[in-house]
Amino acid sequence: MPIPSPFHPRTAALCTSMHWKDWAGYFAVTSYDVSHEREYYAFRYAAGVIDVTPLFKYEVRGRDAARFLSLVMVRDITKLKPGRVTYLCWCDDEGKVVDDGTVSRLDEDRFRVTAAEPALHWLRRHARSFDVTIEDSSAQIAALAVQGPRSRQILEQVVDARLDALKFFGVVRTRLAGTEAWVSRTGYTGDLGYEIWVESARALKVWDAVMEAGRPHRLLPAGLDALDVTRVEAGFIMNGVDYHSANLCLIESRKSSPYEINLGWTVNLEREPFIGQGALVRERRNGSPWCFVGLVYDWDEYESVFAEFGLPPQVPAGAWRSAVPVYGPKGRQVGKATSGAWSPVLKKNLALASVRPEWASPGTRLRIEVTAEYERRQVTATVTQTPFFNPERKRA
Repeated sequence: MPIPSPFHPRTAALCTSMHWKDWAGYFAVTSYDVSHEREYYAFRYAAGVIDVTPLFKYEVRGRDAARFLSLVMVRDITKLKPGRVTYLCWCDDEGKVVDDGTVSRLDEDRFRVTAAEPALHWLRRHARSFDVTIEDSSAQIAALAVQGPRSRQILEQVVDARLDALKFFGVVRTRLAGTEAWVSRTGYTGDLGYEIWVESARALKVWDAVMEAGRPHRLLPAGLDALDVTRVEAGFIMNGVDYHSANLCLIESRKSSPYEINLGWTVNLEREPFIGQGALVRERRNGSPWCFVGLVYDWDEYESVFAEFGLPPQVPAGAWRSAVPVYGPKGRQVGKATSGAWSPVLKKNLALASVRPEWASPGTRLRIEVTAEYERRQVTATVTQTPFFNPERKRA
């Protein structure tokens, strides 16, 4: 049975829909209202706040911490400077992705790792020859994401750090609501946003301070449904949806390398040995069997499919996660779309897909399966670079 997060006394009182799900063993709001629409627009036009405490969190300390993390991660963590965060993944010996997450360098010899799945065993398994300590801080640290164009103006009222000086993927130690906290300029919405990391015992004080500061800016609590739409617009992958952890795959064909899920840019190959390096070197030399791309549906064709049955075009209210086939011009299947959403801000029907390399060039016109009145049809979908939504304010 799920357990409440440190923010649960506040989120439960506000969740009028009673829509919850289990996220990593915690109660998590899917939408506070019966529809996530208001929460989505808060993310894109004002600000939304979401409880992200269920992320797994690990504190890695010690003289060899940077060298150790460089061994288990695809990025060279020794080059990460204090006060910086990096997004990356980690692989098994065959170069297949185990999970993706972030590493924050909080001090010279102190790091924080976030992950979607439990990683304590993985980290400790490879730490035996290093001078490091690894602590599972998942229950001790509460996390809150404040995302959207007004997020900086809101948080500047409650922290003593200069957020206008905090660069994209930076992290700073500060005080918030009279307690020590870390604030990172990170998030999962593809917009301007920050994440707050604070001791669980202080979580409610932080929630109250943020909500009070956000009142004039129309800050709204938001759930996972709204977040899922924004992450599709941002082109962000999701473990268990767009790829599967190599540790959990029953068959080899389900496993993915970083190059196959658009994380090749996180891989630093020319350095000291790391787990999966040999396999990734070979793959970069020989090429990958799959490419991860964005797709945009042809709306006129999509509309006409439903018009055949006398129906208006129908799109899911939220993001979808059930994979559907993608075909080449001659009807041969060339890939699959693993998630997608109607984008209210872009007014486009979007999908994230894995396709064969010869069909991955932007502008390529493919066919994607749609279902109308229980009949399966196909419409044109154009390969498009991601992110679909990429506002300048995100990095400014």
